[in-house]
Amino acid sequence: MYELQCKRIYEPANQADGFRILVDRLWPRGIKKEDAKIDLWAKDIAPSTDLRKFFAHDPKKYVSFKKAYREELTDNPAAENFKDLCLEKIKDQRVTLLYGAKDEKYNHALVLKTWLEEQM
Repeated sequence: MYELQCKRIYEPANQADGFRILVDRLWPRGIKKEDAKIDLWAKDIAPSTDLRKFFAHDPKKYVSFKKAYREELTDNPAAENFKDLCLEKIKDQRVTLLYGAKDEKYNHALVLKTWLEEQM
């Protein structure tokens, strides 16, 4: 079985990334769409604007953010289709969840990755 990984969209794309999915609601600053080399922009799966503003990438709020985002995923009609797509793609290749946040330890893509792994 292939793997699921998270990667900042600012890192160079490479063949090993497999199917590249941008999981941010907003397009990342300074990245041209033609240079992003993404296969899908899944903005509907990202945290809501209110939740994103609440979190504001503050590590002290990460536990609360993680819980709230997981609740959003449970209630999000797009989450089921997103999960199915990832399960389908991961049969043949790695799936890379791309995000723009600077913090590689506290971000929504990691929460999403864990959530997806639990669904598998």
